[in-house]
Amino acid sequence: MTDRWALAPAEDGGVDVAPLGPDGLPAGPVRREADPAKAVRSRPGVTRWVWRSTAEVYPRLLATGVRVERAYDIEAAETLLLGHEGRYGEPRSAAAALARLRGGPVPPDPPLRAAEPGAQSPLFEPQGIPLSLTDLLAVYAEQLRRTDATARPDRMRLLTAAESAGMLVATEMNRAGLPWRADVHRAVLHDLLGERYAGGGEPRRLAELAEEVSAAFGRRVRPDLPADVVKAFAQAGIKVTSTRRWEIESVDHPAVKPLLEYKKLYRIWVAHGWSWLQDWVREGRFRPEFLAGGTVTGRWVTNGGGALQIPKVIRRAAVADPGWRLVVADADQMEPRVLAAISRDPGLMEVAGRETDLYQSVSDRAFSGDRAQAKLAVLGAVYGQTSGDGLKNLAALRRRFPKAVAYVDEAARAGEEGRLVRTWLGRTCPPAARATDDAVEEAGIPAASDEDSRPWTPGYASTDARARGRFARNFVVQGSAADWALLLLAALRQTLNGMAAELVFFQHDEVIVHCPEEEAEAVVTAIREAADLAGRLTFGETPVRFPFTTAVVECYADAK
Repeated sequence: MTDRWALAPAEDGGVDVAPLGPDGLPAGPVRREADPAKAVRSRPGVTRWVWRSTAEVYPRLLATGVRVERAYDIEAAETLLLGHEGRYGEPRSAAAALARLRGGPVPPDPPLRAAEPGAQSPLFEPQGIPLSLTDLLAVYAEQLRRTDATARPDRMRLLTAAESAGMLVATEMNRAGLPWRADVHRAVLHDLLGERYAGGGEPRRLAELAEEVSAAFGRRVRPDLPADVVKAFAQAGIKVTSTRRWEIESVDHPAVKPLLEYKKLYRIWVAHGWSWLQDWVREGRFRPEFLAGGTVTGRWVTNGGGALQIPKVIRRAAVADPGWRLVVADADQMEPRVLAAISRDPGLMEVAGRETDLYQSVSDRAFSGDRAQAKLAVLGAVYGQTSGDGLKNLAALRRRFPKAVAYVDEAARAGEEGRLVRTWLGRTCPPAARATDDAVEEAGIPAASDEDSRPWTPGYASTDARARGRFARNFVVQGSAADWALLLLAALRQTLNGMAAELVFFQHDEVIVHCPEEEAEAVVTAIREAADLAGRLTFGETPVRFPFTTAVVECYADAK
């Protein structure tokens, strides 16, 4: 019996299934099964299920207690292949792939469904144009051919498998949810914001701070309206262009202190206040909708819930169940370690091969022990800070670690020239003006010049080639880090199978596992071993290590 089967939801609520051959085509008859869960459960020998979309199929399988070992997500693979072929932004659905294969009109992708807090999706919720299993497998077979045609098919296969594994992990985390104490959350809000007023107005503490701001300016000012604040400063003889903290915190005016406090508390009230608690926490769990591969770099996002921007003070409400613990693990200095692995710079690989402070080791070699300067230099190389002190720091870094700096320099040149830039495994940054807008702030890329204050993002046809270069320079590191993180999650998921422990949270370089107290030590070991395995799978045999700072806590806020 083949260990690879395909599955497609049928119109009558059942599924069509078929075994697959090496070419991706059916190796046996297509069978109609009335019970989707039974169709999967009755084939325990299947190690990989091929289906259109994990988000379409897997949630309802999980709801019936069915967990799959591996999957191949056709629409996730199509996104990666289109990017690799320089066609990022074209419709990525299986129906679109089939239309391209047969030369027909290509349908647009359906819009992203807005997350509905607490809602349960129906069985096999329709997500675009349905395809028969035969049509789906025609797309799959063509994807296998296109993968074989890439410059590094071995890496592309690994990337596709990792992305598909990430889809499984995201779906399982969406179902598990992060443990959340609503009573603790309410107490935190009361301590920070004071009493709530009837009618949904600002809570007491915000109202008090608004009064302090107005008193400082000598007139009524709305601190929640940036234009009103900028105008008030102008009337006081102080020119500011925004109310961003970095701009106003150095201003000498009595309104600054209450204004900054107001802004901090206002964000908590709006983003994680009582309304958020009511919308997103159910039965002791916070369940955002994680979207694996939600950005062009491969980083995850969430569709609602603000899970990736939870303030530390609000994390007090993330409390493990009685007798359980949260194992919170942060990857240490991930970006420079990834740069060492992808550049193969001997000196930087030697430094990154130690589970010690990488920036201190770099400073000892190139910056006379000045750790702060070393950190600025390394991050400047990754993020493109190549003017002023950044240029001097980069020169020092280039002398000591020439291959590392040359690697990101070449990526920047490729970006400036509009060429494709790829991660180590083959995830591709689109050329200029060939993609949808992406969250460039994840890269922290500054504006290029006074003439063009906007950083370049895929989809924005900026004439500033240097801005595109900075994005590409960062992409090869951040994207390769995201690829490594996917393989970390895949390896950790396999290790945790059979334990009570559950993956409940992930963002960029942080993972949280909820587990019985007696499993905590095993989970810590599993995370360390998964990181080592992911490093070898992603980058091959290098001396680079990817250590984690791990905390076993009852409350998320106590982890760091």
